[in-house]
Amino acid sequence: MLQAYKYRLYPNAIQMESIEKHINACRFVYNLFLEKKIKHYTEHGKTLSCFALNKMLPALKIEFPFLQEVHSQPLQMASRNLDNAFTKFFREKKGFPKFKSKKNPIQSFQYPQGVKLNWELGKVYLPKVGQVKCKLHRFFEGDIKTCTVSRTSTGKYFVSILVDDKELVQESQPFSSDTTIGIDVGLIHFATLSDGTKVENPRIFKKTSVKLKRLQQSVSRKVKGSNNYKKAKLKVAKCHETITNQRSDFLHKLSFTLVSENQAIAIEDLNVSGMVKNRRLAKHIADASWSEFRSQLDYKCKKYGKTLLTIGRFDPSSKICSHCGYHNKNLKLGDRMWICSDCGSELDRDHNAAKNIKRFALLKQNTGQGLPEEPVEIESDIIDASISEAGSQRL
Repeated sequence: MLQAYKYRLYPNAIQMESIEKHINACRFVYNLFLEKKIKHYTEHGKTLSCFALNKMLPALKIEFPFLQEVHSQPLQMASRNLDNAFTKFFREKKGFPKFKSKKNPIQSFQYPQGVKLNWELGKVYLPKVGQVKCKLHRFFEGDIKTCTVSRTSTGKYFVSILVDDKELVQESQPFSSDTTIGIDVGLIHFATLSDGTKVENPRIFKKTSVKLKRLQQSVSRKVKGSNNYKKAKLKVAKCHETITNQRSDFLHKLSFTLVSENQAIAIEDLNVSGMVKNRRLAKHIADASWSEFRSQLDYKCKKYGKTLLTIGRFDPSSKICSHCGYHNKNLKLGDRMWICSDCGSELDRDHNAAKNIKRFALLKQNTGQGLPEEPVEIESDIIDASISEAGSQRL
């Protein structure tokens, strides 16, 4: 099983200069090869493979002597990454590869091999850089596949090591209705569980927005390119880094708790990329990071042998009564509580949705365990009809 481990690097001045040379050289090679691929395809109608590009590197080192100061393998990885970017573009039909800018505060390069760790001294050997001091806080065993050295917008250096620990992916453990939890994500509450538990939305970006606004105003008052301008930009970058770390910490703790306490997790397949086009809710949806939350649930379920169940984004989880199956077609987004006109039950919108998400997911698994406590008939044509409703997407 492949797993990545990220560590903080503490290079000295000479090592920092060497890392920057690798970053600049890899960016230069990437942009040069991208230009050559575009030009070659325009003239001949064929593309250049990464192997053909790598054969050009010896001549480029003679033409550009500064390329000789860096290790050859990161340069070869730059062409491989470019080739992967084109492959992804042709498969997904979006995201044509762009030229990399030196103004981008986040830069990186890769080693395919040659990286060695000294656990006793707490150092990492990077070819052509040397023994770099590193905070090796997590031990691992296995074969190192690739190593990515990165620089953040705040000037910090990290190394991310992809390791094959030789362990087989655990088989999914059997689950039942009692060991399955349904999750409905939202903005008022980040997550509402089918057992009635509600997780508050931390709204990390909103809480820091006032401070961030003042820091950004301070940047706008500085002379662009001056030392004070750079110091003010660094403060803004540190504020954004704090927001990212706090959000990541919240998502990791919540996802790990849910995976540890349940054998199966049922969620809804939300169209987040479409939701963020709503100009009134885009900032709040981005702050919630639903996509990142699902990604963490996905890989943690695979790691610990749990099952992640998903239902369609158009399944009427909010509009169906979880007690009797009545379909409330007139339910609006602002209706947080509603009373079923069939059985008279008073329903909390999010809790009702979480229970229906769990039920729909279990029914699709053909377990026969997604039925409510009392006999209820939820006709399949109700769900199919709701798919065609344009306004059935629930935030």
